[in-house]
Amino acid sequence: MTTSREDIPWRQITLFLLTLGILVLCALVLQPFFTAIVGAIVLAVVTKHPYDWLTTKIKNRSTCAAVALILVILAVIVPMFFLAHDLSEQTFKAIASLRSNASQNPIADFIANRPALASRLETFTDSIDANSAARSTGAFLAGKFSSLLGNSIRVITQLVVMLFLLFFLFRDRALAITSLHTLLPLREDETHELLERVGDTILATALGRLTIAAVQGLLAGLAFWVLGVPGVILWAFTLMAFAMIPAFGAFLVWGPIAIYLGFNGHWGKAALLAIWGGLIVSTIDNILYPILIGGHLRAHTATILLSILGGIAVFGPIGIILGPVLFTIATALLDIWHARTNQIATHP
Repeated sequence: MTTSREDIPWRQITLFLLTLGILVLCALVLQPFFTAIVGAIVLAVVTKHPYDWLTTKIKNRSTCAAVALILVILAVIVPMFFLAHDLSEQTFKAIASLRSNASQNPIADFIANRPALASRLETFTDSIDANSAARSTGAFLAGKFSSLLGNSIRVITQLVVMLFLLFFLFRDRALAITSLHTLLPLREDETHELLERVGDTILATALGRLTIAAVQGLLAGLAFWVLGVPGVILWAFTLMAFAMIPAFGAFLVWGPIAIYLGFNGHWGKAALLAIWGGLIVSTIDNILYPILIGGHLRAHTATILLSILGGIAVFGPIGIILGPVLFTIATALLDIWHARTNQIATHP
């Protein structure tokens, strides 16, 4: 029996290493667009059922994908643009409010009534070289301006790439899924189980976590409005963003605001905000989580928290979704290995 050139072990190993090296290089090439890729996949998964309904009305795949893309732009992208504009205005107003005498005088009085703290602050300020500080501040502001300009261009690029990919994910979804089934070294049922778990994780993280964060932001914004906190919209959406981190994310916003109210002499308002934040805003997470997320994520709460925090640390904001997805893939693959091992042990 002759052995073909393809069956020689060293050629198989070389092919594997060559393929692995090329895949790593492709990942490095795509790395700058991970945010756009993840965003397109998330939107495609979240809008799967509405898009399936749309395909029953529009038979041409390209036309249907174009209509769906326009609807996504009108329903998601355009409102986000106006929201970002309003948040920018609120940010400038909040900064102006913090720089006003009305905000600074209570803090100055608080420090003046504590001689030890005032002495330490005076020693610290005396040790600062004014000229050096001015130069450093100027360099810092110049760098931040350049960074802001670069980030604006980067955000626009990511948005364009995301919408471009989303169109093809809409139009060629069946082809993409078939390609995954072909490329993954898994059986048909195993691939289906893996993709189903990933889809559930994306839905639970993107919709479930976002819904919980929106409810927390709404409840906190109501409290900020009643208590007269300046920049209500800004702080409500800031809390909503931080609330994407489970357990303590919301506290990172309402906690400092309560301290700010106390420093300004509004200890009653600070106490009310602390009670509302601790008993309602942060606690609603524990009530809504089992309803919106618990049935979709097959992981312990601690694992989810660590996956989100680790994902943010490694990938930035997209880590909120990418972290749990990676943990879900790892868990699914471990379950597949466990099932295969049991089959071998049962049927040697």
